[in-house]
Formats: sequence, C-alpha cells, structure tokens
Amino acid sequence: MRRSGILMPISAFPSKYGIGTFSKEAYKFVDFLADAEQSLWQILPLGPTGYGDSPYQSFSTFAGNPYFIDPDDLVKRGWLTRKECEATYSGADDDDIDYEHIYNTRFKLLKKAYHKSGIASDKAYTAFCKKNSFWLDDYALYMAVKNSFDGKSWIEWDEDIRLRKKSAIKAYSEKFADEIGFYKFQQYMFASQWEALKAYANEKGVSIVGDIPIYVAFDSADTWSNPELFQLDKENFPIGVAGCPPDAFSATGQLWGNPLYKWDYHKKTGYKWWIQRIEYCYRLYDVLRIDHFRGFDEYYAIPYGDETAKFGKWETGPGIDIFKAIKDALGEKSVIAEDLGFLTDSVIKLVKKTGYPGMKVLLFAFDHREPSDYLPHVYTSNCVVYTGTHDNDTVEGWIKSAAARDVRFAMKYLGVKRRSQIRPALIRAAHMCVADTCIIPMQDYLGLDNSARINMPSTVGGNWVWRMSEDALTDELCDEIRTLTVLYGRSEKTAR
Repeated sequence: MRRSGILMPISAFPSKYGIGTFSKEAYKFVDFLADAEQSLWQILPLGPTGYGDSPYQSFSTFAGNPYFIDPDDLVKRGWLTRKECEATYSGADDDDIDYEHIYNTRFKLLKKAYHKSGIASDKAYTAFCKKNSFWLDDYALYMAVKNSFDGKSWIEWDEDIRLRKKSAIKAYSEKFADEIGFYKFQQYMFASQWEALKAYANEKGVSIVGDIPIYVAFDSADTWSNPELFQLDKENFPIGVAGCPPDAFSATGQLWGNPLYKWDYHKKTGYKWWIQRIEYCYRLYDVLRIDHFRGFDEYYAIPYGDETAKFGKWETGPGIDIFKAIKDALGEKSVIAEDLGFLTDSVIKLVKKTGYPGMKVLLFAFDHREPSDYLPHVYTSNCVVYTGTHDNDTVEGWIKSAAARDVRFAMKYLGVKRRSQIRPALIRAAHMCVADTCIIPMQDYLGLDNSARINMPSTVGGNWVWRMSEDALTDELCDEIRTLTVLYGRSEKTAR
C-alpha cells in the first residue's frame, strides 16, 4: 500500500506557551494532514527531555514530556486561571523554544494545577497509576529524588538511594510523597491529552509514527531502577558507552554516552524488558520507527571516560533473536528500521530477515564522498523515503551548504535548470518513487533554510528549538501536497 505523511515534532507547533503542546494547534495540524490526503504523522520521541534538551536523552523511556501538556485544558478543568497561565508565557521567545524559560515556569504552573485538582480521589487517575505502576512508581520517585539533589545525575546521589537500598527507597518515598504525586499527575495529564489527540488523528485516517531511541539515557529512571539491564560495574558506573566511529562526516566519531545493554542478561529473561517497552510504545503510536537499527546487529562500545569515539570497538548484538521474541509476544507490528549510515552485510541481512522497511534519505543520494544507494532508481518498494530527517539539513539549507558538484549532480538527476527548482523536484521525486511510504519534513514543504534545522548531531545547544509560524498551514500548501499525493497513488483517491 502506497502512503505518505509529514514529519512534524510536537514541540514545533506554534503556541503562546513557548513550546508546542497538545493544543488546538495540534488538532489543526491533524485536520491539515487529513485535508492534504496524508495518512501518516511522524513525530519525534515524546519523553521528558534531559541533557541538551534532546528527546533522545530522556529521563525515562516510558514517561511523557510534561511540557506538552496543554495549559488551556487545565484552565477548562478549573485548576488554573488565565492570569496564572499568562504569567508563565510572558517573556517566552516567540520564535525559538527557550527551554530555560519553560523549565523555570512550567513546573510551577503544573504544580498549582496539581494541588487544586484533588486528583488523588479521581478513579481514572487511580486506574492509570495502577496500570502503569511497572514504570511510573520508579519514574516519579526518581524525579522527586533528583530534585532533592538539585538535579544531579543519580550516580552522584547518596550511596543508599543511588544503590536503591530498601530502607532508602522507603524513607525517600515517604519524605517526598507529595512530589511523587505531582510527577504521577503530570504523566496522567500527558497520557490523557495525548490519547485524545491520537484518537482524533486515527478517526481522521491519520496514523501516528512514533520514534524510539535504541538506547536510554544514563541519567534516567530506566538505568537507575534497572541497573542489571546495562553494562555497569559494581558501583553502577558504565563500563562502556554508545556512539558511532569516525567516518567521512566526523573525524572523531559520535560520543553519545548512553549505557550499553547487557544483551546476555536480556536473552536470559526472554527479552522481557524490551517486550514491555515495545508493547507500551504501541499504546502511544500506530507505527514505530526504531532508531539506530544497526545496534541490534553490532553495537559500537566506547570505553567510559573517553572524550571522543575514536577508540571504541564493535561488539555483537542480539540479532534476529530479539525480534523473534517480540513477534512471538506481540504479533506482527508495523515498524520502520532506521538503517542509515554505513551498513555491513550482516546488518543488511538482519533488516531483510525482519521484513521491516528501511529508510532512504534523498539528501544523502548526492554526496560525492561515498557511494550512494539512496538514489530513487535503486529502491525497492519495501522502504520509507524522506527528503531529510531531523538530524540533517533542510533541503533549502543543503542547497546553500552542499558542495557545488553535489548540487550540480542533484540538478542533473532531477532534471532542473535552477537551484530554486531543486526542493519541489526533490519532494516530487519522493512521492513519485517506488517506495511504499513517503514522509517529508514540514520544513521542506515550507521551503525553510537551516534556521529551521532540528538537530546538529554531536553538538549541544541551539538544537530542538525550531517552531512553525502560526500562518504556515495555508490552503495553497494543502492543495499542493494533496495534488502530489493523489497523482502518485499515495491516497485512496485517484488522479484520473
């Protein structure tokens, strides 16, 4: 089945609260997708952001980002006043996301709502807490304790709670009971609002493509509460951390710093934690994009404490075993394998064994530094084509920054005479090609340059801050997208 969609993070919606939320703007975007005959909406990870404001460095693989909670909904419930809300967004950056401002104001606002809500007596809230206790209890305690240590990573906490001694767990749980309740309240409101938005999208014929990082952050409730899952020493410090080796794009490689999985332990448990994680994801999403798929075949292990990724080495991952276990437990699920970058024969075979579609990024097709299998004429149908992703230039940004020979090749390949024609031609090529699924970042439909780029890998600061303007979703743009979608058979409608 041929289909198409748009990549648009929740955070990037226009909003008077400084960051996108599950607000009327999100519902308006769903209406836009449906009107444009789009059947997919791809988002970025929904977790609470940690180091560098990155959704790929989250405090929990299960929890949702409280910044996405729509304050207007809390006003309707009578838990906040308009005046209280206005006080938090005065001074917020109208263009980019100001995470510091949001951090300093949003939690205070949410705490006011929590204390006025009387949520503890709500039966739906109680049911939510019970259903999600397998992760929620640890997460809420983790965040409460983390706040008591001025936000420090759990590895810097006092030894008793760092090592989760029973007496410490009990003492901290009692001492910070109200704070723990506050974090559970956040997750309940996040889940309630997201479930409503997802249901609205599904009713409109739009499926949600979620994004799951292969790794969890070291500074997370996941690592603190389940140290046995990771390659940690007796004091729970990492033995090795994740990243990517040096290549044509980075002389020192990429040092991500995530803890590595203890795969032999996971295998002994029948991949119980992974099955639980994936099952939970399908409560949130309809399709799941698994990041850094290569790591399941081989993963790059960098000695803990190294300042670059130069001296890591490849280790064997779980391979097809983990996906067989997931399929046996959960049945057939819709997955996209992020198989970008240098791929060995073994990882190519792994992707084929799973049957999952891989990714094709058109901007990678024209890079003269290495051979390309991203040119549309070499695709098979079982793949997902993108013009670009959150980790690379927008098309307009690429046109300005790419080597002249690469731009010339792109023009020749696409059959255009002017640089201004590259972007629409590239979008058309994506829709036209044989790939079953086509997903275009919103910035490329809007023709934005690199000021709208989402992330520059291996850098901290200035990332994850782009927001779409309020007047971006025009009828003209909707018509353009719908025309392409229908013309190239990615809609139930026909062009004839």
